[in-house]
Amino acid sequence: MADFPLNFTTQPLISMSRAIAVNSLSKKYTIGNRRQTSFRDSFANLISGGKYASQDFWALRDVTFEVNMGEVMGIIGRNGAGKSTLLKILSRITQPTKGSVELHGRTCSLLEVGTGFHPELTGRENIFLNGTILGMKKKEVAAKFDEIVEFSGVAEFLDTPVKRYSSGMSVRLAFAVAAHLEPEILIVDEVLAVGDSEFQKKCIGKMEDVASQHGRTVLFVSHNMPLVNSLCKSAVVLDHGRLVMTGTSGECISYYKKQGSNAEPDSLELRQDRKGNGSLRFTSVEITDEHHERVEAVSSGDSVNINLFFRSTGERLTNVIFWLQIIKDGTVYFTCHNDLKNNLFSFSKDEGVVSCNIPKLPLFQGKYSFNLLCTVNGVFADYIEHVGSLFVEDGDFFGFGKLPREKEGFLVGHSWSMKN
Repeated sequence: MADFPLNFTTQPLISMSRAIAVNSLSKKYTIGNRRQTSFRDSFANLISGGKYASQDFWALRDVTFEVNMGEVMGIIGRNGAGKSTLLKILSRITQPTKGSVELHGRTCSLLEVGTGFHPELTGRENIFLNGTILGMKKKEVAAKFDEIVEFSGVAEFLDTPVKRYSSGMSVRLAFAVAAHLEPEILIVDEVLAVGDSEFQKKCIGKMEDVASQHGRTVLFVSHNMPLVNSLCKSAVVLDHGRLVMTGTSGECISYYKKQGSNAEPDSLELRQDRKGNGSLRFTSVEITDEHHERVEAVSSGDSVNINLFFRSTGERLTNVIFWLQIIKDGTVYFTCHNDLKNNLFSFSKDEGVVSCNIPKLPLFQGKYSFNLLCTVNGVFADYIEHVGSLFVEDGDFFGFGKLPREKEGFLVGHSWSMKN
């Protein structure tokens, strides 16, 4: 392991309220730098105009926050926000470029499947290895051994090398070790999403117990906003490497979903790639939540309003049907139109807005857009494709605390039964 700079300190737990202090933390990477190991590489770089010249990329920029002892804090941010870099620095996997970190107490991290395990060693041997890494004596680990094995549910494979474990088995054992070997600080990334729903519930209960009953500190990263809201009292939001919000988990989740919502709705009036006679034309699209507040991102299972702004000639329009298709990568996922609900509109106005409410959004995580269509008395008024953006995060659609593993198609409510 590389030597860490003097501005990274791990101190024994003492009588104080602060467990983690992050001060002006920054991390710079050099990207786009192609090593010239041969004449061909040098010649390719020359004729490309130096396109392989290196650039500096700041994964973190001046991040500052504190976590109190016994606090469960959520780390929120989209992919590329800097969450993983922050956790790797706190876990002493990588060095910070600038700033300082203070950790008061032993720290254990679950950042990815198999973290901290030696693949050639058995599960039993890795339990003792992890205890040694945490600075525990063999008899201390032995005292917790039975609890770890029972919690993990891998007793049958305890003397099997962990390289033969499935990802779910590795996660179960890793979390059991991390939670029972009594670190003062526990850092958990999205890794729990690999486990089954029953084990996730056990993990969530254990993290709550670790914090509330034993006064230990938990940093938790997840895209499951309902889970963050229920597990964490506080949170921070990262965006492009910068800390943009601190507060309660509810405040941070609300801010996270509304990022970018202060911008004006994208204008569609200048788009020329449209069809129809122009008696009505769409001008913009806006996404709002169940409280009718504009948001930039939503979660699977959320109640979502898609508001379509339009202009018309001001003449009386009758039998107006609005069509809304949600698309991704050119594929139409589903279509909504008011004729299906036998709710045709008639009006005479220069401009207006019509809203389509989806009470439980059935989409997986991803970026979606819309196709919009309007007919008046059966005649095309406006048709325009690839409009706006809808960012969907993973959510607890079924209400069991488990994120879906699939990423394509859509979610539907259902149940299972078996007759004897």
